[in-house]
Amino acid sequence: MTVPITRTLFRPVGPRELELIAESGWTRFPPRLPEQPIFYPVENEEYARAIARDWNVKASGAGHVLRFRVDAAFLEKYPVQQVGARVHRELWIPAEDLEAFNDRIVGPIELIASFP
Repeated sequence: MTVPITRTLFRPVGPRELELIAESGWTRFPPRLPEQPIFYPVENEEYARAIARDWNVKASGAGHVLRFRVDAAFLEKYPVQQVGARVHRELWIPAEDLEAFNDRIVGPIELIASFP
């Protein structure tokens, strides 16, 4: 059995999304809401921490940072989007592709930081 080459990504989340991920056994991200047309994991921990700390805490009282690995070959069709400074790099996964994305996660989704 071949082990796929993976890319490590990060995802800032609020408390409810974290609950749903935990309910999945730390293996899947929940479906997007109708007003959320894209799922955007980010390329680096620094950016994910800033979003969790500065946006998620304000919006929902807590912010969390997740780290996970995804089959790199699957990600090739999603160009990196630079949305600000050099550190602000995201992948934009259309909501309709999220199930396929979840199927390409390798190993567990890890909680690596929390902000009150």
